Amino acid sequence: MPESLFARLEPHLPRVQKPIQYVGGELNSVTKEWGPDESTVRWALMYPDAYEVGLPNQGVQILYEILNEAEDTLAERTYAVWPDLEAIMRAEGIPQFTVDSHRPVRAFDVLGLSFSTELGYTNMLTALDLAGIPLHAVDRGEDDPIVIAGGHSAFNPEPIADFLDAAVLGDGEEVVLAISAVVREWKGEGRPGGRVELLRRLAVSGGVYVPRFYDVSYGNDGSLGAAVPNTPGVPARVTKHTLMDLDSWPYPRNPLVPLAETVHERFSVEIFRGCTRGCRFCQAGMITRPVRERSISTIGDMVENGIRKSGFDEVGLLSLSSADHTEIGDIAHGLADRYDGTNVSLSLPSTRVDAFNITLANEFSRNGRRSGLTFAPEGGSERMRKVINKMVTEEDLIRTVAAAYSHGWRQVKLYFMCGLPTETDADVLEIADLAKKVIAKGREVSGHNDIRCTVSIGGFVPKPHTPFQWAAQLDHETTDERLRKLREEVRSDKRYGRAIGFRYHDGKPGIVEGLLSRGDRRVGRVIEEVWRDGGRFDGWSEHFSYERWMAACEKALAGTGVDVDWYTTRERTYDEVLPWDHLDSGLDKDWLWEDWEDALDPDSVEVEDCRWTPCYDCGVCPEMGTDIQIGPTGQKLLPLSVV
Repeated sequence: MPESLFARLEPHLPRVQKPIQYVGGELNSVTKEWGPDESTVRWALMYPDAYEVGLPNQGVQILYEILNEAEDTLAERTYAVWPDLEAIMRAEGIPQFTVDSHRPVRAFDVLGLSFSTELGYTNMLTALDLAGIPLHAVDRGEDDPIVIAGGHSAFNPEPIADFLDAAVLGDGEEVVLAISAVVREWKGEGRPGGRVELLRRLAVSGGVYVPRFYDVSYGNDGSLGAAVPNTPGVPARVTKHTLMDLDSWPYPRNPLVPLAETVHERFSVEIFRGCTRGCRFCQAGMITRPVRERSISTIGDMVENGIRKSGFDEVGLLSLSSADHTEIGDIAHGLADRYDGTNVSLSLPSTRVDAFNITLANEFSRNGRRSGLTFAPEGGSERMRKVINKMVTEEDLIRTVAAAYSHGWRQVKLYFMCGLPTETDADVLEIADLAKKVIAKGREVSGHNDIRCTVSIGGFVPKPHTPFQWAAQLDHETTDERLRKLREEVRSDKRYGRAIGFRYHDGKPGIVEGLLSRGDRRVGRVIEEVWRDGGRFDGWSEHFSYERWMAACEKALAGTGVDVDWYTTRERTYDEVLPWDHLDSGLDKDWLWEDWEDALDPDSVEVEDCRWTPCYDCGVCPEMGTDIQIGPTGQKLLPLSVV
């Protein structure tokens, strides 16, 4: 059994920021016995960001618990270390460690990374290097762990293919147990054929993507050729995993309670998974289909169990659009009744304008806490909302905020995107008009002038497996200029300017995210060059360097025939091979293309939500052997009996 590194680490912790994040020992954390060498499969799970961001991540928490419940399997957690500790670890020869038992990551069988954003790729390289694991998969030996990526950003793992042994698409609950079974069997047989044989066994299952078993070619003009299997038995396309019957997987049962401050101080329950609203920009909605709801009774049980075992006094009901749950009214009323008069508050972090109602909001604020309401029209003009298939009218928004302001809310946040396909300056400037109308209506219905509206704007980044995967990304200069004009338009109006907050990010990080989201294997050289030049924590504005990324692109892509613009601001054609074409999210490519063409057609009609309409042939259900699972069940959430 490898020794704990804590005795070597502890003397240096007073010299770093937030040393508590490296100590471990959180409530509900698990430290299992290392176990006999060949019978136990050992996972190191990593969210490649700081502890304060990584610990609340529900995906990692769920897999951590499922793996530790399994016999002959253990899982521990590791996070990205800040540069101050990285420097000490390098100077003192302390390798990347887990926070549970402070064992070296290299001692584990599997290093599983969960990527919610592509900007965590450089942090992965830091962890590999600190762990003593060769950066490139082809250089790893028999004693190195299998490095597997998952999460939404693993739906195009090609930019990090050189650094991965494998990737998994889709839901992880069942597949991590299946992977563990393959690893356990291979170890029990004496590790025949070494790590290549283990990877072959994982690849032939059809549900694990192993990049080394696929060859990619390039044309003289830099164009991409198809990824072709180079090993017998390896499938031409790798399919995603879809977990059906969420009620059978009510995780996390034992939520981790952090010792240090984190970005979310609450217990979260995923009330349903998937979304079929059909927003064309939304990768999460496309790749998580079909919709699968948890029942009201399971949600109630999970909330009660989570509060009891964690001590959190805020519960977030999570999904991509939580108010769309078919029994959300009964859920809200039942939970509000159950916790009336307690210090437990309930929140609905993701709410569509057209799904919101005051009865629902009042139930969630019954205990007196009224945080601001957040809505996401996404497009500033009606025309843009039609392009992205987010059919929320101005009347819908004004009606909704009027109801909120008239019932005591004083703060509303509106989220928009800049740089959407076919967008013009005029479309963006309509955001200012909309915000002014929101303030005016709020003052009218409330009779108060202390009404606030915060406009938050993010840059649009085209994502794989969406209708906009073919779209040209807006260059950062134009993005910044449009946002400058919008800011001036808001501030120039003395009647409303001070009541409207304005938050936005400049366009440069979006260009890098676009490079990584739609990149191919050649982009791996860019990532490595950035990392070797000191790139860390690229998702944090104080660490991000656009200049570093552009210099790395110029150096690493020299002679390839492609550049940053080729990956970002260039529109694709139907015939072009996309880097992720051999990775199957279940969505029919022809359907995606037709939806892209509809987005560009001013006379096209809205694509409706197939939860409430006949199937419109996106392909997921017949391709994946799945189906939509929604209520209503007719169940009620009863108050807890008094003991």
